[in-house]
Amino acid sequence: MNGTTLHKTAADCAEELPGAELEHPFGDGWEVFKVRGKVFMLMTEVPGRPVVILKADPGEAHALREQYRHITPGYHMNKKHWITLEGGEGVDKELVKELVTDSYRLVVARLPKAERPVDPHTYGSRTRAAS
Repeated sequence: MNGTTLHKTAADCAEELPGAELEHPFGDGWEVFKVRGKVFMLMTEVPGRPVVILKADPGEAHALREQYRHITPGYHMNKKHWITLEGGEGVDKELVKELVTDSYRLVVARLPKAERPVDPHTYGSRTRAAS
């Protein structure tokens, strides 16, 4: 998957998530997706390479970085809780959609129950078997 497709796939997925909103608080070069005011995805270019920055469970983030060379610690974010995804070999639409949905669910789970647009424990069932 190339960077343009990466951004389009991630944005299309994020826009379908209940309560998701797109903002540009850092200017036109950054697309920031939030749910109830909390960031779950950022998209930008780092020296000309399109990237998607997502929240991830620390254990899963480590495993993803080990498994995929196009997944690195979060760019300008907490390296333990965020990952940066680039287009490349092994990065397909299903992986991008899964990671965007996982990031969204992690953020929703931290919201007060009354503010949650979905139940984070049941929304968007996993497509990849746990490894």
